[in-house]
Amino acid sequence: MLVRPVRWSDFDDLREMYYGLYEERERGDFVGIHLFTDRPSPADEVAWFSAAYRRVLEGDAVFSVAEEGGRVVGNCMIACASPSARSETGHVGVLGILVHHDHRGKGVGRALLAHALDACRGRFEVVRLSVWVGNDRAKHLYEQFGFTTVGRIPREVRRGGQYFDSYEMVRVLPPAPENP
Repeated sequence: MLVRPVRWSDFDDLREMYYGLYEERERGDFVGIHLFTDRPSPADEVAWFSAAYRRVLEGDAVFSVAEEGGRVVGNCMIACASPSARSETGHVGVLGILVHHDHRGKGVGRALLAHALDACRGRFEVVRLSVWVGNDRAKHLYEQFGFTTVGRIPREVRRGGQYFDSYEMVRVLPPAPENP
C-alpha cells in the first residue's frame, strides 16, 4: 500500500468509493459517515472534488490517499475549519477519513491518519473531528493518535427515522520544528 498526496487523476476512484457508502447504507450496514439523503450526482461530485483540490493547492487543506494495486482504497482530508487559513480560525483543521469497505481493519486508516497528520504540521495547530458513538474502532484509532474526546452531540445525524450521537474529538499538534 502506498499513501501519498491526492492527484487530480484520483477523482474516479474517490467517487466510486464514496458511492459505495450509499450501497452499504442500502444493505443496512453501519456507515459511520454523514451522507446526503440521496446519492449526489456526478456533477455534484465534480464540484466537491474541484473545491477540495483547490483548497489543497491554496494551502487550506491536506488530502492524502491510500493506493493499492493502482486504485485508491482510502482517503483522509484535513481542511481548514474556516474558508481560508487567513482567518482567525485558520489554524484549526477538520479531519475526515474514508476507507473502502473491503480494506477496513487492515491498517489503511492508520496509515492515512499518520500521513495526513504529518503533512499538516506547520499548517494547523489543532485538528478536530466527529466520530459516531458506536464506531469504537475508529474512536480507538483516534485516541491512539492523541485525540481526546471533548464532547458529545446528541442526535447529530438523522438517518431515516433513527438518530445517531457523535463524539467531538480534538488534538493539539506540537509546533513544527524550526529550521536552523
